[in-house]
Amino acid sequence: MDWIQSLLFNDASVAHTVILYAFVIAVGVALGKLKFFGVSLGVTFVLFVGLIAGHFGFSAEKNILHFVQEFGLILFIYSIGLQVGPSFFSSFKRGGLTLNMLAVGIVALNIVVALVIYFMNQGSVSMPMMVGILSGAVTNTPGLGAAQQTLSQLRFDGSITEVPEIALGYAAAYPLGVIGIIASMLVIRAIFKVKLDKENQQIEEENQSSQLVPHVVTYQVENKLIVGKTLDDLAKLIDRNFVVSRIKHNDEVIIPNSDTILEEGDLLLVVLSLQDESALEAFIGRPVEMNWEAIQAPVVSRRILVTRPEINGRKIGSLRLRMGYRLNATRVNRAGVDLLANPNLELQIGDRLTVVGRIEDINRLAEKLGNSTKRLHEPNMVTLFVGIFLGIILGSIPIAIPGMSVPMKLGLAGGPLVVAILLGRFGHKIHLVTYTSTGASLMLREVGICLFLASVGISAGGEFVNTIMSGGLVWVWWGFLITVIPLLVIGIIARAHYKINYCSIMGLLSGACTDPPALAYGNKVSGNDAPSVAYSTVYPLTMFLRVLSAQLLILLFY
Repeated sequence: MDWIQSLLFNDASVAHTVILYAFVIAVGVALGKLKFFGVSLGVTFVLFVGLIAGHFGFSAEKNILHFVQEFGLILFIYSIGLQVGPSFFSSFKRGGLTLNMLAVGIVALNIVVALVIYFMNQGSVSMPMMVGILSGAVTNTPGLGAAQQTLSQLRFDGSITEVPEIALGYAAAYPLGVIGIIASMLVIRAIFKVKLDKENQQIEEENQSSQLVPHVVTYQVENKLIVGKTLDDLAKLIDRNFVVSRIKHNDEVIIPNSDTILEEGDLLLVVLSLQDESALEAFIGRPVEMNWEAIQAPVVSRRILVTRPEINGRKIGSLRLRMGYRLNATRVNRAGVDLLANPNLELQIGDRLTVVGRIEDINRLAEKLGNSTKRLHEPNMVTLFVGIFLGIILGSIPIAIPGMSVPMKLGLAGGPLVVAILLGRFGHKIHLVTYTSTGASLMLREVGICLFLASVGISAGGEFVNTIMSGGLVWVWWGFLITVIPLLVIGIIARAHYKINYCSIMGLLSGACTDPPALAYGNKVSGNDAPSVAYSTVYPLTMFLRVLSAQLLILLFY
């Protein structure tokens, strides 16, 4: 039976290491699906199972644990960066600026509360442990990873001799962190006596008057001043973004181009933004009801999937659709959002381009653009490892900051995150395909975080119980204060001063703590997607700030 003993307890055995990780991750993920009062801790349970395994003496070779931990963190952080990259800069536009500034306020207050507790208890807690408690309180695992990586770098540089197990503080503060976020939502709801029916009605009214979604209107040419003018002349006169998809002249349906001459009584199928509808009505004529699909004509509308790498980053105007294919592009669907097919809009892999014309011309364009879902399922390994390569180089560059004895580095967490965000947003400009299917992105992210949490738990498990019993219970209370105070302050300001819808406030609080369980609760309570919209608006900037602030706190105070 020596082989069983070797398999279970021989730290130097590769089989032992693999089976230990498999057990910790499998049990942790399974337990993470259990719900307590409608809320689950998700993949974070992997950390707690790892702590239990470590407590009972199960471990692996130290260098292997360290490598798996850092590599898992890189995969997790990089996949997050690619996910949030396309929306990172656009999230500052319109009402998103207000939500992001409120989220920054929550991040700043979290740090202020943590610093107050640190200075009031300076003899009993170190700054690295306080950063671990802070990361657990705001349920932000990348912040924990960034802090641990910074500590490892300091040890490598000779600034410190030992890396403290800050995951103990994270594990102590995390459970009440999730509860604290939801409790803050309930307190704000009680303070302002929020009625969800009224909030939902307000959201529906805002959605109906949305200015962002393209829609289709049929106009009849009645204005005699534009009769005899071309569509190009009409575009110059109106100076609005719109696309004339089809024109019905007498009994003939045609695909127009810029030289098509308008005649009185023509019916124009126009794709435009809602805010421009009244302007076009004033210039063209009254809108009419028209079922274009019922007309017997050789003209059809189809969606073409962009899958060829050489099309990535090309502008719609450069495709010469009207001259080369006798087609009109009306809309582009990107990640579920419809955009007007402006000639200057740059196409990306995964876009769905809506075109109108003859079926044989559409088929020719489809062959040029790819239109193959199979290609989207192929992983873009070049972009993945080029991004990681560049991210590690960026993270290793020392940045001298006045007053700090050690230069700051973005590290293995911050470097890949910054590069992934930039590639996610601008990668198509250098013809790097950054599209990743939802399933592949989720798999990459989950594998990375599971490896990271299992490594952290196994490493810290041997000291967890002793640390908690010798004064660590107070960390739970400190974490709760770090969670609740900023959320209540900013939540009250958001409601009282900015009059933000309560459903959006739930998404704001969840996104500021990057906490999916709290978002799931908000979605369930609201019954609409307003919490998810607010969450995705503040998530990119918040994630970036959480990662960098965790490193800065250690470099400034340790």
